Amino acid sequence: MQIGIFTVGDVTPDPANGTEPTEHERIKAMVKIAKHAEDVGLDVFATGEHHNPPFVPSSPTTMLGYIAAQTERLILSTSTTLITTNDPVKIAEDFAMLQHLADGRVDIMMGRGNTPPVYPWFGKDIQKGIELAVENYHLLRRLWDEEVVNWQGQYRTPLQGFVSTPRPLDDVPPFVWHGSIRSPQIAEQAAYYGDGFFANNIFWPKEHYVQLIRLYRERYEHYGHGSADQAIVGLGGQVFMRKNSQDAVNEFRPYFDNAPVYGHGPSLEDFTSQTPLTVGSPQEVIDKTLTFREYFGDYQRQLFLMDHAGLPLKTVLEQLDLLGSEVVPTLRKEFAARKPVHVPEAPTFESRKAEREKQQQSLS
Repeated sequence: MQIGIFTVGDVTPDPANGTEPTEHERIKAMVKIAKHAEDVGLDVFATGEHHNPPFVPSSPTTMLGYIAAQTERLILSTSTTLITTNDPVKIAEDFAMLQHLADGRVDIMMGRGNTPPVYPWFGKDIQKGIELAVENYHLLRRLWDEEVVNWQGQYRTPLQGFVSTPRPLDDVPPFVWHGSIRSPQIAEQAAYYGDGFFANNIFWPKEHYVQLIRLYRERYEHYGHGSADQAIVGLGGQVFMRKNSQDAVNEFRPYFDNAPVYGHGPSLEDFTSQTPLTVGSPQEVIDKTLTFREYFGDYQRQLFLMDHAGLPLKTVLEQLDLLGSEVVPTLRKEFAARKPVHVPEAPTFESRKAEREKQQQSLS
């Protein structure tokens, strides 16, 4: 089980004192959070991609490259990269470059995003979102898998004899997760290619995500990549902890009530009862997170959202300390004990490279 954190990179006033970080301060804080994630023993740091206020991570590979230079073990990912509005050629080249700089510690999560205006900002039609996602990803796979690409599609100028540079490190492209909260077509796409499927598992009740993950697993098996329970699944989550449960509730409530997405809506109590949000003690986080397996089956990656809604950097780092010292060791132990032998671990660059070398040897 890979356990880590993901960020949406929002710049939000702290409701406790009204202070708001500058964009510069928020960007630097995200870097510090990523480095601290490695320090406390987490496996993954992932950043979203946004092109509108109040969010700052408009250039994920720039940030991840900077973080790569200051870390040694952390897997660096996106959550998500906009496959609809980014040029597949640029994605292929940017992430291959990042792979080389990070010595392979890179994967990527594809998604369509949740900001409708981003489509016209980049010259695209939102009504073609699914078609763009399918066509662009097909081209991206070819750019990584084939050295010379001749290609013609509906939404991009043709390519003739094109070579994407640099090539993926050791001819092993970044592992791809497809992130979705509502689109069965994306679950189908992930299954077709044998890629991972990531459900953000934050805002909606579990029943919604159960349907998408079940579809992905069924189609993964249909396409011959393995049995349904061997499909590669990742989940989001959202936590706020203090040693004492009531202290966590009291401290987090003003942040919840004023959060950009769900603020001024359901009560904290209703939201925690109806969604995966956990506000309480480390043991409560452990207990609720372990229930995810009951609904979604064995899965390979768990990412938590922890730095949002105006929470000060000091508080976020304290949350990471609790996560790394009191939650993650138990989760790893419990998930490992419950996982059947035939269910694979989360893919890594090293495991995929070894598998590629094994396949090449069998063909020679």
